[in-house]
Amino acid sequence: AKDIVKEAKRHAKKKVNKVVDRATDEYSSHHNYSRFEDDEDEDEDFYRNPPRQGGEGNHDNEEGSSDATEGHDDEDEIYEGEYQGIPSDRKQKEGQVALGQPMSDASRDRKGLEEERQADEEELAQQYELIIQECGHGRFQWQLFLVLGLALMSDGVEVFVVGFVLPSAETDMCAPNSSSGWLGSVVYLGMMVGAFFWGGMSDKVGRRQCLLICMSTNGFFAFLSSFVQGYGLFLVCRIFAGFGIGGAVPIVFSFFSEVLSREKRGEHLSWLCMFWMIGEIYASAMAWAIIPHYGWSFSMGSAYQFHSWRVFVVVCALPCVCAVVALTFMPESPRFYLEVGKHDEAWMILKQIHDTNMRARGQPEKVFTVNRIKIPKQLDELVEMESESRNRVSKFFFRVKAEIHEIYLNLMKCFNYPMKENMTRLAIVWFTLSFGYYGLSVWFPDVIKHLQADDYASKVKIHSDERIEDFTFNFTLENQIHKNGLFINDRFINMKLKSVTFIDSTFRNCYFDDVKSVGSFFRNCTFIDAFFYNTDIDESKLIDGTEVVNSTFTHNKKGCQMTFDDDYSAYWVYFINFLGTLAVLPGNIVSALLMDKIGRLSMLGGSMVLSGISCFFLWFGTSESMMIFMLCLYNGLSISAWNSLDVVTTESFPTSRRNRLWVCNALCKLAAVLGNLIFGSLVGITKSIPILMASSVLVGGGLVALRLPDTKSNVLM
Repeated sequence: AKDIVKEAKRHAKKKVNKVVDRATDEYSSHHNYSRFEDDEDEDEDFYRNPPRQGGEGNHDNEEGSSDATEGHDDEDEIYEGEYQGIPSDRKQKEGQVALGQPMSDASRDRKGLEEERQADEEELAQQYELIIQECGHGRFQWQLFLVLGLALMSDGVEVFVVGFVLPSAETDMCAPNSSSGWLGSVVYLGMMVGAFFWGGMSDKVGRRQCLLICMSTNGFFAFLSSFVQGYGLFLVCRIFAGFGIGGAVPIVFSFFSEVLSREKRGEHLSWLCMFWMIGEIYASAMAWAIIPHYGWSFSMGSAYQFHSWRVFVVVCALPCVCAVVALTFMPESPRFYLEVGKHDEAWMILKQIHDTNMRARGQPEKVFTVNRIKIPKQLDELVEMESESRNRVSKFFFRVKAEIHEIYLNLMKCFNYPMKENMTRLAIVWFTLSFGYYGLSVWFPDVIKHLQADDYASKVKIHSDERIEDFTFNFTLENQIHKNGLFINDRFINMKLKSVTFIDSTFRNCYFDDVKSVGSFFRNCTFIDAFFYNTDIDESKLIDGTEVVNSTFTHNKKGCQMTFDDDYSAYWVYFINFLGTLAVLPGNIVSALLMDKIGRLSMLGGSMVLSGISCFFLWFGTSESMMIFMLCLYNGLSISAWNSLDVVTTESFPTSRRNRLWVCNALCKLAAVLGNLIFGSLVGITKSIPILMASSVLVGGGLVALRLPDTKSNVLM
């Protein structure tokens, strides 16, 4: 047995050297796959007839091969374009050993199996690149591009929908002040957990299947959240929606990269990134068009209220639903099928890609010439054999445990040699870019609103020592302060109070009917013989020692009422966000066109450094217009970094561990949570700390990015 293991290791190392020697002439081979088949036959003969002690096995093996192949001509039986399946019963799945043979996976050490699998994967990478080139780039890739683009668009929408509905949702659902702001943080945490879960599962279950499940989860809970009434239940629904969408980014990029040739990957992955930006624009445009219209609502009794922000949530779930429907018509990734040993399924999908593209080119007669594809050694055969003797329930739990352990091992391999150094650098770049981007995304709008509030407060009108008798107020009072006023026999009917404060005032025998208020308070006032009918004036607005003497409240509005701030201020906030997202469009187009020309790393590092420098100039922004201009400039520069980082990360890992992108995506969401909390807490306090913090992390991350290895010429492992 020891001799067998040694021979297996020697054989694996020999295959690695063969692959390296052949790499130089891959593209002059005229798609000749026979050499891959010869190696596979050699592997099968080796395992079927292991060497005996004294070297007798070699002689027997040669004789057996001669007898088996005498008078046999492969070209007489295999016709061009005709799929032969996995040849004859005597051949097991490529890379797997028959359980009845003397040599089994159980008798060999795992390290030896992994060395063989590594050699097989390198050989498969070269062959698969040639096959994808033969399939061509055409209609199939563009169809998949649109479908996966919808899924990526859904992720972009989910990131921004929470920030847009947060103020309205917390007001409508009477969220306590202690819970304010939780929604934004917990949704990002849900995305982080989802990235870990779905990314690992897609390496075992499949790209398409896992993406269908996670997108369906997001769509279901997103729709449900628009109808629930309690803040706690709404919070739970958004957490699960975030958990579902968390797997979209890593799976989408892995899926699409596996049907692209090396020459097409950089450009077309960059174009795919554009859908995330489209999702951002879609969310901003819908928020601007829908949320400020508080009249777009209906109620079923006093308990159920469906306001405009709920309409916005429903509209934002539509891209996810469209992605799920479209994804049902697309096949699984053929590269994934090859990695898990499903040769027949992979061949059929590759033939579908080839035939679809050839028909679109007007060449339907062109035949798919591939007959057999290399399949790597399957390490999970050992799990199957160890669980054979167990009953059905025990076998199920044993299998689940083994799968989880396999996902854990794949994760740990990313932090071991030779991936450890690159993985660490990628993690740093992901964290710094996300921290700066999401932190400033929160800080920019809040700073602009703070500037607006200061400007609004500077225009306040102050009325002192006024006496008003027998007067009817039936119009809106806005941005006023009334001090030491006396109101006698006055009527406040069908009116609005917006940012109005009454201080040390007295209301005697006054009548309030259908009064709505926002940001308005009565401080240390006195109400004598007053009558309130259908108003929202309650204890929360009668503050600082206000007294109510012999007064009546009838049919008061209960619960939390949506504000009527539907004028310039609300529109302006959403319009600024919309402008910021539109500024991303030029940067996205430029990055897609120049990705392969100036290189991934130059674009990634340069974009992050320039974004950090642009942040520094925010220090000199003292007006709304200046801050809006800097917001657009920052967004336009940073998008190139995001596109480059997605491409570099996708190309840095082999198929079985390509979804380590989910590790980076999880770090991205963690950085988003920290950025929201830290930058949000500094709004209105200081401007220097957020600016210096964002500039330093972006420039530092950009310098680290320049140390990453260039993946432009990588064959997709």
